[in-house]
Amino acid sequence: PQVLMESGGGSVEAGGSLRLSCTPSTYTHDMYFMAWFRQAPGKEREGVAGIWSRSHDTRYSDSVQGRFTISRENAQNTLYLHMISLKPEDTAIYFCATGSTFTNADDWAQADKYRHWGQGTQVTVSS
Repeated sequence: PQVLMESGGGSVEAGGSLRLSCTPSTYTHDMYFMAWFRQAPGKEREGVAGIWSRSHDTRYSDSVQGRFTISRENAQNTLYLHMISLKPEDTAIYFCATGSTFTNADDWAQADKYRHWGQGTQVTVSS
């Protein structure tokens, strides 16, 4: 089975930066798109950023556009999320996801379109 391991979370002050990493246990054929999601207490899981393996074309939610950068290193299929200018509202558990099943690229941020998930890493931004 596919196991995704996130790391890099932590606590920072507003305006700070963090870089998250996601390492898969194995390569599977359905890893052509990988994404980061986040979930804050009492809120639904939301798509933050996504990236295709071949083109490295990316997608971002409006709330992080211009502050977060997603990237992937294809040799190990490692996924990254570089976050700058962090805000208290970025506080959440961040999850790595792959095994996407969407057929419309506009659906990339729907959590029910992914088969494989990591356990999450906590990001806390204080004001």
